Amino acid sequence: MDWSNVTADDLVEALREVDWSSPPRPLSEFFSRFTVPRSYAKWNSRLKCNLYYYRTNYFILIVFILGMGFLRRPLSIVAALMAAMSLGFLNDSFAGTFNEKVTRTVRQFSPHLAAKMRPPLTPVIRGRPSSKRAIHICGWPRWVFVVVFSLASSTIWFASGALLTVLWALAIGLIATLIHASFRTPNLKARLNTFREEFRAVWRNYSEL
Repeated sequence: MDWSNVTADDLVEALREVDWSSPPRPLSEFFSRFTVPRSYAKWNSRLKCNLYYYRTNYFILIVFILGMGFLRRPLSIVAALMAAMSLGFLNDSFAGTFNEKVTRTVRQFSPHLAAKMRPPLTPVIRGRPSSKRAIHICGWPRWVFVVVFSLASSTIWFASGALLTVLWALAIGLIATLIHASFRTPNLKARLNTFREEFRAVWRNYSEL
């Protein structure tokens, strides 16, 4: 795959749709080989490839740095977890898995309530869905949970007085991610994984026809 032709919007869309439940890459691979990119085009391609391939590692790295900054403010850890949940809800796979597990748990206690938590049916015209099915969580649109969790985390951060700590920790996490993604040489696994994801995307689009 030629990552130089992938735009930032394409990368964000891919990260939103890809499955984030896969385990992180081993540390021996994560810190294996680093080289300086020879040109801006090489750096741009490498950055996008590594952000996609090591997405779980970078997410854990940022959460870890945020957690280290909150050791003296336990209430802020709750806010960080809620912020991580709000970001997770933006991913289709995470939102769908979360909705399925919550609905399955509720069904054990109240099948009637679990039935109400099902997403609305998508109208079908001439054998095909009229539009792309929107993601719902517990019967509500996904954006409701994103907004609620974001507002709750911001309120807790403001009340605990750790907003400046959050900004510093987040900046350090993003800078560390940028440095690693810029100098980590993409290996064969990253390239094979990219081709596999491309095949899945093509097959998914074909099955929807």
